[in-house]
Amino acid sequence: MDFAGAIAVAMTVDAVLGWPGALFARIGHPVTWIGKLISLLDRSWNRSVDAPSIRRIAGVTAALLVIGLCAGGAWIVQVMLGPGWSGVVLIGILSWPMVALRSLYDHVTAVARPLQSGDIDAARLAVAQIVGRDPATLDDAGIARAAIESLAENTSDGIVAPVFWGALFGLPGIVGYKAVNTLDSMIGHRSERHLYFGWAAARIDDIANFIPARLTGFLFALVSLRVTDALSCMVRDANRHRSVNAGWPEAAMAGALGVRLSGPRSYHGGATNEPWLNDGARDPLAADVRQGLMLYIRAMLLLGGLLVALALA
Repeated sequence: MDFAGAIAVAMTVDAVLGWPGALFARIGHPVTWIGKLISLLDRSWNRSVDAPSIRRIAGVTAALLVIGLCAGGAWIVQVMLGPGWSGVVLIGILSWPMVALRSLYDHVTAVARPLQSGDIDAARLAVAQIVGRDPATLDDAGIARAAIESLAENTSDGIVAPVFWGALFGLPGIVGYKAVNTLDSMIGHRSERHLYFGWAAARIDDIANFIPARLTGFLFALVSLRVTDALSCMVRDANRHRSVNAGWPEAAMAGALGVRLSGPRSYHGGATNEPWLNDGARDPLAADVRQGLMLYIRAMLLLGGLLVALALA
């Protein structure tokens, strides 16, 4: 219960402050510190001359090392802080950088604002900061779709998942999860370099996000104005997504907004022909990005309220 209170503190601080640019310029961010360790191991251990089996073993070892160091260090700090409300507050403050409430809202708002005003070039530039697809190929609907999908998926990966693991295990839970997520984002993709070395990172991330992704979908559905549509779309279409987890929040968001998401898209490396989520619905508009942000706010308020209720139980 103390951990739930600590994570509620972290959510509150991040919602108010985000991660200030002056602080980032001075000390960086904990995720970038984790990233530097991963980059070092990737350069040192992921050797193209090694056999695939050796590269896979090296990747497993690297993933376990990064997660163990991060979670273990956080556990030592948590033990040193001790019990009581002072410890709860301090754990909350230390957990604050691991929750991306404000950052996600700001990045999606940066897409919605120029899109609504008709400045498609600025909207393309903004959406390129949060998705990997080729922005030059995106029309208004494509930009809106990319922004909404990013909002849905990153609500799960960037907020609900760290909150979930933090509420269960405190500081080692939330820091350990961020290590898992950072590993996946850096080496967990199917490129030639990381197909074997990043195998463990991708599999661990799938496991860590399994429950949070589904919880995020239910949060979106519960706070939507189309509860039945959101739930039915999520149950029907979530498993059509290429990701074992991302389809749940995205399908719930599609049903909640009454739009279709996913579908064919172009990346710098080529095109993919993904199935639609909520096929048959209309394409999203700029106004739907705003509606998605309102849905996001309500879902986060519900999540924060649940944490407070647990802390006071």
